[in-house]
Amino acid sequence: MDIENLIKDTFTAHEPDAPDSDQVLAATRQRLDRSRAVVSPPLAAGAGVVLLVLAAVAVVALNRPAHDNQVATGTSRTSGPAAVAAPAKAAIAELTMPYSLGWLPPGKADYLARRINIGGSAANPDKPVYGGEYMLTVTSGGQVLLVDVQEMRMMPVEQAAFKSGPGRPVTLGGRAGVESSHSGGPGGYEVYLTHPDGGSLYVNVAAEPGSTASAQQLIDAGRRVAENVAFPGKSTVTPAFGLGKLPDGLRMCTFDVEKGGPSGPRTSYSVGTCSTLPPVQVRSDEAGQVRGTAGQPVQGHATRYVDENGYRTLWILKAVHDAPIAVAGPGAQAELYAIADHLVLPH
Repeated sequence: MDIENLIKDTFTAHEPDAPDSDQVLAATRQRLDRSRAVVSPPLAAGAGVVLLVLAAVAVVALNRPAHDNQVATGTSRTSGPAAVAAPAKAAIAELTMPYSLGWLPPGKADYLARRINIGGSAANPDKPVYGGEYMLTVTSGGQVLLVDVQEMRMMPVEQAAFKSGPGRPVTLGGRAGVESSHSGGPGGYEVYLTHPDGGSLYVNVAAEPGSTASAQQLIDAGRRVAENVAFPGKSTVTPAFGLGKLPDGLRMCTFDVEKGGPSGPRTSYSVGTCSTLPPVQVRSDEAGQVRGTAGQPVQGHATRYVDENGYRTLWILKAVHDAPIAVAGPGAQAELYAIADHLVLPH
């Protein structure tokens, strides 16, 4: 399947929509929900959505190597064998974003989601089709601003589409673009700027429903955010768990780290070749979603396994504190276990 055409068709049919987030203000959650496209059955097949949002440089999540444990030796002899320390557990690797935000409006920033998504075409898996995204709120006094910054690598500025009205030409930071402002509408301030590697960079700053901001405040904030985006990225995000070593031929195509609850940030990865769908989804899940029969233990955790017409899901129980991790996809059962056995779980 040609992922580039699939994504283009999906993008044409839908505006960026729909992830889920935990315990976020209702209006903010609706905004978060607009940034993920849902893949229809049988690709999703009850295992959740396949992330088809921005897509970026394929980032490979590598675990930080644990230092070798060394046993100190002295000059005195001991009557028993030397004690050998247990190997240190690998740390959960941070994930690198493809660009950094150099400026945000004054106030308390609360990141709702940071993600990087499917990153290549069948012809060139390393050539990004989309890019990365930051979604956050900035609270100052009684005012709450919604900020969304996305790479739209498959959309040139000339094809910019706005939520609130027509755009007008603008140049920010030496880059040409198109902007639109409607402080009372759903779009707030929006701008598409020419991306240095092709396509466009989209910035949206709006007042959260129930909060107010003047048109000029949104324009000033949105322009300054856009002017201070830095390429390449140096910003990182810490997921709730890491991928570890993947089976040969597979790599991480996407990650999504969203604001979570007591079990930490909700984390999901897409694993595959990055040029064909559907990938294997590795995600934080809810205990209420677990079903199936008992499977083989994974890293000391009980499991449940279900096969639904060839779409298989393996749940690792209480893998992230009390929450399970689901490993789901059309691959063989052995492949799911191979991925699960090398996940880097919190200590």
